[in-house]
Amino acid sequence: MQEVTTDRIVIVGAGLGALYAALKLAPLPVVMISPEPLGEGASSAWAQGGVAAAMDAADSPENHAADTEKAGAGTVDPVVADLVTREARKYILDLTTMGTPFDRTVDGDYVLSREAAHSFARVVRVKGDQAGAEIMAALIDRVRETPSVQVLQGTMAVDLDVADGVVTGVAIQDADEARSAPIMLRGAAYLMAGGGSGGLFALTTNPPRIRGQVIGMAARAGAEIADAEFVQFHPTAMDVGEDPAPLATEALRGEGAALINADGERFMVDLHPDAELAPRDVVARAIFAQTQAGKRPMLDTRDVLGERVKTQFPAVADACARNGIDPAKDPIPVAAAAHYHMGGIATDHGGRATLGGLWVCGEASSTGLHGANRLASNGLLEALVYARICAEDIAASVDVATTADLVDLRFTAGGLAPDAKAVATLRQTMTDLVGVVRTGDGLRAALVTIAELDAAYSDSRAFQNMCATATLIAAAALIREESRGAHERADFPNTLSGPGQRSKMTLTEALAIRAEAIKDLT
Repeated sequence: MQEVTTDRIVIVGAGLGALYAALKLAPLPVVMISPEPLGEGASSAWAQGGVAAAMDAADSPENHAADTEKAGAGTVDPVVADLVTREARKYILDLTTMGTPFDRTVDGDYVLSREAAHSFARVVRVKGDQAGAEIMAALIDRVRETPSVQVLQGTMAVDLDVADGVVTGVAIQDADEARSAPIMLRGAAYLMAGGGSGGLFALTTNPPRIRGQVIGMAARAGAEIADAEFVQFHPTAMDVGEDPAPLATEALRGEGAALINADGERFMVDLHPDAELAPRDVVARAIFAQTQAGKRPMLDTRDVLGERVKTQFPAVADACARNGIDPAKDPIPVAAAAHYHMGGIATDHGGRATLGGLWVCGEASSTGLHGANRLASNGLLEALVYARICAEDIAASVDVATTADLVDLRFTAGGLAPDAKAVATLRQTMTDLVGVVRTGDGLRAALVTIAELDAAYSDSRAFQNMCATATLIAAAALIREESRGAHERADFPNTLSGPGQRSKMTLTEALAIRAEAIKDLT
């Protein structure tokens, strides 16, 4: 394999965490691996809700941390919850300084929205549902003005090279459909910030390329993975046949939008004291149950927003328009879709993975903040906080040159993109058998199918990474014989008493569980 060595810090990914870390590392030289043009293809840019922070005088970081722990169903690391929520306000101010046009009142205060499981209105947003896109735009402008940051657009990472438990390189290739022969890029340090795994499911709100590749790549290299079974399903993805499914932001329910079924019944009212603003896992299961019962669930914005929905929530309005829905007159059909992975590469409080030389931030990580069920709008916040933590830890612990030449790559033919039919089969298997409600038999059947696909298409590194993450999710879900947060087992409906336990697993351990499942079904 061709090798290229650089004095730059290598950042895998180009979403919020990657961009913010690159800026916080400046003037140390970095190179970002970005499969798409900056601003495209990252989940961060698609985030509609905003950033959670205790900005109201009546609110406090302690309240925010308490809500985070409550939503996380007993598996949140309280030290991490305290750290992240205590610092939230300063990140809003920093993003404002960088040019993010947060919604403001006439008096200049931040407009705050209330989302599910928050005890206060504390979600700072932009143009109603444009927070992710606008924050990303502001950071991209800064990155383009920062000479220490090089962005390799149209490239993707597929492998990590490890020696004696330390990461020594990352294999990258051309990200187009033809791919290329991989090149081993060796840098000063490695930060994984390449997103989650929602796209492993057939019904998802995630961009097309977010399919667990970064988590799987680290797992294949030997990194420990934490909380893999905890996948959050957003209850109000628009059920309009698009892949990915457009998102009907939770802020709509914060404004008073109601969930109804085909019979016109508000089915959340009798299920939870907070009705539509119950925790996401509760609402997602209710939506799923209505779908399974053939009573198509819908989000009704007509009475509370009317025509205002089209100006206050432009992304929702655009998605409705292209699907022939007038949200001022018609309820919006919705379904529960894979949205956010609470699990990921296990990190310590400094953002370090269990492999040396490897740091992780954003959705690819599992810091312990989200537990079994992420509190709404804590995702962007965590990405910001740990991007800075990782940047500071790298700068303090790695001898990085103050200047570096630009990385010059010359790809050659020889790569292989994942087989489209195999990817479709994997995604449908995950939705059908590892989705909102799970069973032991279904999870074993999923592991068998994943194993068959993994063996049949082992010549594609990218697909191997997807299968690795899928295996970890299903295996961790199989051994957690309880229902907790976003993990619902129909055959184990109760939550075990006492404090919840986080799961920690290597790919080797997950493969052993997979092998046992194959034995059980043959």
